[in-house]
Amino acid sequence: MRVALTSATATAVGPYSHGVDSDPFIFCSGQTPVDPATGELRAGSVADRTRQCFTNLFAVLADGGLGPEAVVKVNVFLTDMDDFAEMNQAYAEIFNEPFPARTTVGVASLPLGSDIEIELMARRPPTRRPDAEPANPE
Repeated sequence: MRVALTSATATAVGPYSHGVDSDPFIFCSGQTPVDPATGELRAGSVADRTRQCFTNLFAVLADGGLGPEAVVKVNVFLTDMDDFAEMNQAYAEIFNEPFPARTTVGVASLPLGSDIEIELMARRPPTRRPDAEPANPE
């Protein structure tokens, strides 16, 4: 089952949802660093644009009732791999250990002429540990 998630601060440039809740997982579509106040790509450094991508993504997660601590996998797309170190530094400021799994891919181009796009997956915590004893039916 798919339940669409949305956020006033996220941007969709095609026929797709900002995110999809498929309990217990939430899958967030890629977000470029669009500043919701201006509707334009955020100016500044790659670190600033990385933070903006996550601000937009976390707003979608919040619509599903989750926060950054629920993120399990991140995919980062860069048009210039020379930006990797600066993106990586901002990324390290956004998450706490243990960090989510991550893939970073160099690409030829991205929507809206952006130099970065980020997508992520999150998971709701289990209600009990999978290896726990079954609940007593009595």
